[in-house]
Amino acid sequence: MAVAVFFVTMSGLLHSIWNLFAKQSLNKAVFLWCLQWVAVIVYLPWAAIAVQHHVVPPKGWLFLTITSALHGLYVILLSQTYSVGDLSQVYPLMRGISPLLVPLIGVFVLGEGLTGLGWLGVGCVVAGIWILGNWRLVRRTHGSSIAPKTTWLALGVGLSITSYTTLDKITLHYIPAVTLNDASNLGNLMALSWLAVKSGAIGAEWQANWRTIIFGGIISPGGYLLFLLALRILSVAQMAPMREIGTVFGTVLGILVLKEGQGRRRIMAAGMITLGVILLGMFG
Repeated sequence: MAVAVFFVTMSGLLHSIWNLFAKQSLNKAVFLWCLQWVAVIVYLPWAAIAVQHHVVPPKGWLFLTITSALHGLYVILLSQTYSVGDLSQVYPLMRGISPLLVPLIGVFVLGEGLTGLGWLGVGCVVAGIWILGNWRLVRRTHGSSIAPKTTWLALGVGLSITSYTTLDKITLHYIPAVTLNDASNLGNLMALSWLAVKSGAIGAEWQANWRTIIFGGIISPGGYLLFLLALRILSVAQMAPMREIGTVFGTVLGILVLKEGQGRRRIMAAGMITLGVILLGMFG
């Protein structure tokens, strides 16, 4: 249990760091495309060796293909979200939506129950998102709220995370974690290729950010590999909410490194979302 918690905490930290790099980049889609090239190349030998020692049935390859496509959709939406929103604003929103939706779908669609502390967790997530968006019940005359486009993009990222995390748990029954991880990176690379080539900004992006591209290309799959290893120890219902501790890391990095505004309110909102997802994960 302690090992799994350590893995998932480090996963959240590494995830927030490479997301900071993505937000700092010139062209988000090109940066993420270059990062995927590094990830695929670095981890390919390990992934190839690992899968050679497994007999993978046809449905295993099918699950791998589908989840790689979902990862590709996620990274496209992620690049668009960071083009229009602050890291400290959209990061906790993207990461908080997934563990909120899963229990609500269980209650209202599947007829499952939710404990009192679980409902408290739902309330914390909703309140955190509301504070984060700086929304009001009446028309605002000042201040800054999340634009509708940013909200829908962040929602799409959260839905993608929910989908691929659930399917990754199933795929791990058939595919080694490192192979699944590298296949996901390949799916990201293919999904971003058209946007990257069309932009004509590959050379400029590499020249400006090659250091963070290389570092990000190592820690991005490394962080998710830690999460996949944790999934082998505990259930996805337990691990997915715990990983959202990264919401606090991402918010703090956005405020301290990128000098984004409204720091106190956004940290409070990220903390509420994190508390909510922990309550949902432990008591939902």
